[in-house]
Amino acid sequence: MSENIRIVLVNTSHPGNIGGAARAMKNMGLSHLYLVEPEDFPNGNAKARASGADDILENARVVKTLDEALQGCSLVMGTSARDRRIPLSLLDPRESANKVLEHFDAGVEGDVALVFGREHSGLTNEELQRCKFHIHIPSNPEFSSLNLAAAVQVLVYELRMAQLARAEAPLKQRKFEASSMLNEQPASADEMERYFEHLEQVLIEVGFHDPQKPRHLMARLRRLYGRAEVNKLEMNILRGILTETQRSLRGEPGKRGGSDV
Repeated sequence: MSENIRIVLVNTSHPGNIGGAARAMKNMGLSHLYLVEPEDFPNGNAKARASGADDILENARVVKTLDEALQGCSLVMGTSARDRRIPLSLLDPRESANKVLEHFDAGVEGDVALVFGREHSGLTNEELQRCKFHIHIPSNPEFSSLNLAAAVQVLVYELRMAQLARAEAPLKQRKFEASSMLNEQPASADEMERYFEHLEQVLIEVGFHDPQKPRHLMARLRRLYGRAEVNKLEMNILRGILTETQRSLRGEPGKRGGSDV
């Protein structure tokens, strides 16, 4: 997927920002940089800011128009400083990353382009009209201006995280299957009911719960444990704690070592 993603910088005025963008791209596994009429490139400041991402700069495509940069792209997304009060198709960076994955999942041919505008004025309305989606980074409204390279970093980071989440999905499934073999599958409804009966009995025995004046105690505890999603191994631990509490109340010696369950 990374080989089909382009970072497009339009009319960049500071070469250091080009270098910073190249570094951000290489950090996150992207390599295709397109520069539309950069004011000063190549430049030593770009190489210095790239901090080792020289190959990205050396292979960057320098073109005269945005149309040239977008040739062969089937999805174009442009960054916009406008906020959600404007009725446009705006996405935040995380939503945009998911859109990119959905695009590739659909098997659509062609590259995806993420387009960034000028440092001081962004993309023109005409340029934004070339974009199917507009991406807005929800920064602090009292200090909302992001450095160009920082904006690139935010978007490519979200792309990276979306890719990793997708790649790890099968691994997570394997881990779940392995944990099931270790008796860590979720506790059944019957097991939970037996636990609540046991818990209520112990709470009565220790004087914490009066069944004549319940005050919704058990209902609240049910809700609490429902959020916890207790598994079978944890259920064994909880039932063991209750059993040892009852032993202690009866003055019987405990088993000890229960924490090793």
